[in-house]
Amino acid sequence: MSTYRFSANKMNFSPKKIAGLVIAGIALILLIVVGFNCFAEVPTGHTGIITTFGKVENETLEAGIHFKLPWQKVVNMDNRNQKSTLTLVCFSSDIQEVDVVYTVNYQIEKKNAQNIYKTIGTDYFNTVMTPRINEAVKKMVAHYDAESLIDSREKLSNEIYEVLVADLASYNVQLVSASIENIDFTEAFTAAVEAKQVAAQNKLKAETEQEQANMEAAKAAERAKINAQAAADAAKIQAEADAEVAKTKANAAAEVTKIEADAEKYRKEQEAAANQLLANSMTEELLQYFYINGWDGKLPETWVSQEDFMTILDIAKQQANSAE
Repeated sequence: MSTYRFSANKMNFSPKKIAGLVIAGIALILLIVVGFNCFAEVPTGHTGIITTFGKVENETLEAGIHFKLPWQKVVNMDNRNQKSTLTLVCFSSDIQEVDVVYTVNYQIEKKNAQNIYKTIGTDYFNTVMTPRINEAVKKMVAHYDAESLIDSREKLSNEIYEVLVADLASYNVQLVSASIENIDFTEAFTAAVEAKQVAAQNKLKAETEQEQANMEAAKAAERAKINAQAAADAAKIQAEADAEVAKTKANAAAEVTKIEADAEKYRKEQEAAANQLLANSMTEELLQYFYINGWDGKLPETWVSQEDFMTILDIAKQQANSAE
């Protein structure tokens, strides 16, 4: 104590002066602290919300450095596009447990940042969005049975998106996009689906083989029918051809017969005409001529009188007239 007193006296620092320096130092520190509290930084992609003792002011701050009163506070609201993924346990219409991994991309607009902070706060995702997403996904999944969820994944995703767009807009949150990342079922259900698919594939294979066999049998029957029809047509054509040939031959034979009959008739007519001509031109001298030319040099053994000879001539004339 004596040493300190000696030093203080030696430096000419009185206790009052030391107290003044301490107060000045504290004031400087307070001034520096207050000075720092008079400025606030708003990062890029954020909107600054000014509060005075917890009360939200009507103005907002853009990205950058801003002056504020020391007792005011600036809350930064992220208005960039944000992404969040939720894994939800749902149930299908046939009471099958389904794990759905659902991803949303969302953002808030600058003009809505102040209202969101007033009504919801900074943790608006957990406060508002998570419950709404849970409800929408579970509600829409319950409209499908477990098997149809696999084939209707895109349709289900669109239906959930439409519900959430309108629902979140009422909270001033814009849903940019959403998608179902994965749908997972219990091991028992997965095994049952796989067994059913195998059975369906085996059934389809059997039906395909049976259909192919039926097609081959139908083709064979069609070929047999075509062959039979072709044979019948060939036989019919052959029969028609044979009938035509027979008809032609019959017509030809009839024509030949007619020609021969006409020739015979003509020959008889000619012969009758010749006989008539011969009978008309018959004289004693001509008969004598024929008799002489036809005599073989032998004397006749039978003699005919003139009356008999005339009788023979009359008979010959009668026969000639009959021939006409």
